[in-house]
Amino acid sequence: MTHQVRAGLFCVLGGLCFTLFAQGTGHFGWWWIAGVLIATCMLPIAQHGPRRVWAQFGSMAAVLVIIGLFCTMSEGVLFFPETKKFLVPGLIGGTVIYVIIAALLAVLGRVLKVNAASDVELELRPAPAAVPMVLLSGLSYVLYYLVFGAIVFQFFTKKYYPHAVEQVMAMGSWFWAYQWGRGLMMTIAVLPVIYALRLPRWKTIIVAGMMVWIVGGGASLLVPSTYMVPAQRIAHIFEIMSQNVPLGMTAAWLLRPQAKRLAAPEKRVPAASMS
Repeated sequence: MTHQVRAGLFCVLGGLCFTLFAQGTGHFGWWWIAGVLIATCMLPIAQHGPRRVWAQFGSMAAVLVIIGLFCTMSEGVLFFPETKKFLVPGLIGGTVIYVIIAALLAVLGRVLKVNAASDVELELRPAPAAVPMVLLSGLSYVLYYLVFGAIVFQFFTKKYYPHAVEQVMAMGSWFWAYQWGRGLMMTIAVLPVIYALRLPRWKTIIVAGMMVWIVGGGASLLVPSTYMVPAQRIAHIFEIMSQNVPLGMTAAWLLRPQAKRLAAPEKRVPAASMS
């Protein structure tokens, strides 16, 4: 079995893990498709991330729980106040399911032996330098949210949220502090991935951007919902792309210095051949 086949099996079989959500909501096929996309985003962790299973599990669980669940649900409750009663049960149940899925994906990667060799030597920023970078990355999300969120709202989703402006105005400056907090949490969630991936910097930047988008709603919004019509879900998929991809890429760009490649060992020429 080639490495490419094993990687494909990881994505397809890993996608089945997310059909656990279909037990309560239905739409098995859509959850499988969404799961395949998320598993594909998790694949670089299994291939080029930490070599230990428990470390891969921790990286996957952080991304799934913080970005895929907490940040997504908190944003939904903000504009769908009627869902507040489901927030705590949803967070508890969702956390349990995502932790189980992270464990299954980490074990699946080990069983399929998708881990790949790498000649990249990681160079990580020390904590004193990383802290301001994390704060700056979180702040960048406020800018992306303000610019791209406003564009999508004005031209595509305004009719679905007739009271959104009033809700934001009622929160005042706390709304932007809240978005900064979301940006910080997503940056912290993807930080272990950025620091552990044995990939060149530019590839890490792409992986982080796609991961924050797909896990942060780009995949789950494919599943039909009682709260959104199809056109609304599609608009939000592209809205999240315009906000989360730049956030993930900014976080990786700020926190991941240019890596060095390990020098190839010198070949020693036998003395007999030199005579």
